[in-house]
Amino acid sequence: MARIPIIQGEYAVSDQPDTVITTILGSCVSVCLYDRQAKLGGMNHFLLGKPANDQVINPRDMQRYGVHAMELLINDLMRRGVERRRLAAHLYGGANMMSGLGRIGTDNAEFAIGFLEMEGITLVHTDLGGTCARKLEFMPCEGRARCIAVSADAAPPMRQPEAPKTGEVELF
Repeated sequence: MARIPIIQGEYAVSDQPDTVITTILGSCVSVCLYDRQAKLGGMNHFLLGKPANDQVINPRDMQRYGVHAMELLINDLMRRGVERRRLAAHLYGGANMMSGLGRIGTDNAEFAIGFLEMEGITLVHTDLGGTCARKLEFMPCEGRARCIAVSADAAPPMRQPEAPKTGEVELF
């Protein structure tokens, strides 16, 4: 099985039946879009919904935003033969993982839901919110996904640095 990993600001599209698109999400959101009839789908991963109205954005930073990520994904799918009216979506992520960072995850999830509603794209499944990271695997030809919550205590323990040896000096 071919795996296509994506990170923040990226997207991938595939029509290969043995392909899985993967990512890890925290407060970010991934939108999985597919056309079951065309057996074609894709997934994006965005950091923020959209820039503030008065915010000046460097063009190379636009991929961080959902508004840009959605257009890239939809346009690529349509170039490859998807009919917009047949698109269906899954949404994942949008966790509020750190108490001091406010509602970033919630805002991202609300942006994605609003975008799909505005564009008339059918939302068939969501796994949004909470406080845990998620590992996401999407099979674009089938429109199926597997999303696994990753709790902080499930992560391997952080390796502690060795205590410095006393009495020894190393010259460089």
